[in-house]
Amino acid sequence: MRCGLKEPVLAVERLTVYRGTYAAVQDVSFSLEAGTDTAIVGPNGAGKSTLVQAILGILPRQTGNIVILGQALGHKGALMPLIRQQIAYLPQNFLFDRRIPMTVEELVGLGWDRLGFQMPWVDRQARRAAIQSALMRVDATHLKRQLISGLSGGETKRVLLAYCLVYPRRLLILDEAPAGLDMRSESEFYDLLYQLKQEQGWAILQISHDLDMVRRHSDRVLCLNQTLLCQGTPEIALSPENLSTAYGSEFVRYRHRH
Repeated sequence: MRCGLKEPVLAVERLTVYRGTYAAVQDVSFSLEAGTDTAIVGPNGAGKSTLVQAILGILPRQTGNIVILGQALGHKGALMPLIRQQIAYLPQNFLFDRRIPMTVEELVGLGWDRLGFQMPWVDRQARRAAIQSALMRVDATHLKRQLISGLSGGETKRVLLAYCLVYPRRLLILDEAPAGLDMRSESEFYDLLYQLKQEQGWAILQISHDLDMVRRHSDRVLCLNQTLLCQGTPEIALSPENLSTAYGSEFVRYRHRH
């Protein structure tokens, strides 16, 4: 690496991923820097979730390279544990068995326990302090004794962010994470996410259908429809010409009507 250049948190080079015999993602390349928020936009079936799942090592890739925090992702999704622990993923829906009597404090603590089994000398006091600090950062301390089954959609998203915060992360990946929230809760979620990006220096990669949100909060946009059609600042990537190319006849449907 040349002197003075920062290593990207994530680098994707000429990535191709098949779903059966269909190339869902083809020849995609981009990189993410620390402290930036990059949104992936495109119509349904464009390969957005496939791209994210390949980066997470859930789906195999046919060709291309993925490097996360300086380590190349193996074709079977293998990463060193200390690298994988610095990646957090928030799915569109957090599915769980509501019969499980787990409190918010216990759920957030699972994020710490991923580290603790490798560091048995870490004491319980440090664990409690980390959980308390994470809940304070997302304004959810009052929820710590509450069962997760009783949380609202907005509260659940805050608690999942606390799970990400209980151990330092560097890459946060979201797949339509605000889905199901009302307008106020969605706005609060993104305000909190922006604040944490600034504080933590996270690199954020998120799938979104909300183009207005992308314009307001994202630093960079990837327009995807099987291939990467354009990338750049929201002003450039979300131009009418680029969106018409990406969405085709569905372009009008994806305009946010707030």
